[in-house]
Amino acid sequence: MTQAQSRPPGGSDPGRSRMGPTRISTLVVAGLAAAAVAWLLISTLYGGFPRLPWLPVVTLAALAVLEAYAAVNTRSRIERRPGRDPVDPLLVARFVVLAKASALAGAIFAGWCAGLTGWLFVEPTRAAAEDRPAAGAGLLAALALVAAALWLERSCRVPERPEDERDADRREGGPGQR
Repeated sequence: MTQAQSRPPGGSDPGRSRMGPTRISTLVVAGLAAAAVAWLLISTLYGGFPRLPWLPVVTLAALAVLEAYAAVNTRSRIERRPGRDPVDPLLVARFVVLAKASALAGAIFAGWCAGLTGWLFVEPTRAAAEDRPAAGAGLLAALALVAAALWLERSCRVPERPEDERDADRREGGPGQR
């Protein structure tokens, strides 16, 4: 390949994958699929289940709180607010991976809990009525985790520089210029 035909190192190559923001449509599809699977499994196997535990609800809620705290802390460190230490870029990359994974896991849990909660409200038994609060709280906690994960992912973005700073870099041969 000649120099004129080579692709730039950071250029867009159609065969090269690129990580972008989490798509809401991906989360919705994962949640709907989990809800369908939950409804099918619960409708056939519910009689053999013990009461729904509260531990998953507490765990999801705790993860949501921790990720929301990380989002607030990371955003303030990226923006270099007074009294905050600069942020480690590797930590931000890890937070992005955590946020993307948590958003998908939260969507799957939310779908599962939505399917379960929907079926429990259709089922007229006493056991189903006793399981409704845990299933509903699980749905809320999973949705909180999805929201916190998306917030953390958004907080890890580098803020846009003002237009006048970008123009000054271009004129002065700033980063990336030869």
